[in-house]
Amino acid sequence: MPTYDFICNNCEKRFEVFMTFSEYGRKPVHCSHCESENVRRRMTRVRIAKSDDSRMESMANDFPGFDGIEDDPKALGQMMRKMGAETGEHLPAEFDEVVDRLEAGQSPEEIESAIPDLGLDDPSDQ
Repeated sequence: MPTYDFICNNCEKRFEVFMTFSEYGRKPVHCSHCESENVRRRMTRVRIAKSDDSRMESMANDFPGFDGIEDDPKALGQMMRKMGAETGEHLPAEFDEVVDRLEAGQSPEEIESAIPDLGLDDPSDQ
């Protein structure tokens, strides 16, 4: 059975539903977190298979030098965004928030103090 990704418009949580092709569009979908029917289909990324070597080569071309990158939040944020995109995997919203803050010039220490519980949430809540 295919898996369909949804987002609840009420609680804004992501969830998956398993249903057959014939059920899709006919079977009502309820949020698995709050039971709301106010949901929308989430379009997932198209994945293109790349070898690890190809990914590393792409990264090396975009970021030729890693020396001192920890002292340059903008460059670190750009590298993290590129690495996140290269994985082809769904990353949590917190990842985007951290990258946005880095690209805005905020240091990792400032981000950590501004968001002290970052990464401690239950990943099954998404």
